[in-house]
Amino acid sequence: MKTLHRSLLVTALLAALALPAQAVQLVVWDPQLQTKLGYGEATGNKFNLQLVTDYSGPVVAIFIRDDSEKNSYAGLMPRYNGQLTGGALSLFAGGTLQPLNRFLGTFKLTPSVQNSVRTFSLPGLKTAPSNK
Repeated sequence: MKTLHRSLLVTALLAALALPAQAVQLVVWDPQLQTKLGYGEATGNKFNLQLVTDYSGPVVAIFIRDDSEKNSYAGLMPRYNGQLTGGALSLFAGGTLQPLNRFLGTFKLTPSVQNSVRTFSLPGLKTAPSNK
């Protein structure tokens, strides 16, 4: 009986480890939430992010995380206002506009930003305005 119990415990542990870990994700939108201007997710301590370079103006940053990540990223709100200028993202937090590296640093994440000259399109949404 002990061997069966131990075998079931090991099987359950291996099954739990085989489940893919959900990463914290970020979607950057224009203020009207119509045009996707960036996307990223955390992998370990690195936050991989793609941002458009042909937009300058206010943005809304939406963070998505599952229940298992709520303790790992305590204090991370689901929504932040910010500014995107030439592929550089800053977010309002604590009453000030913070560059992305400082903002993510509070959660022990290091940004890795790839810039793109195109917007991220979704069916039925308008393209990003060019505010050059």
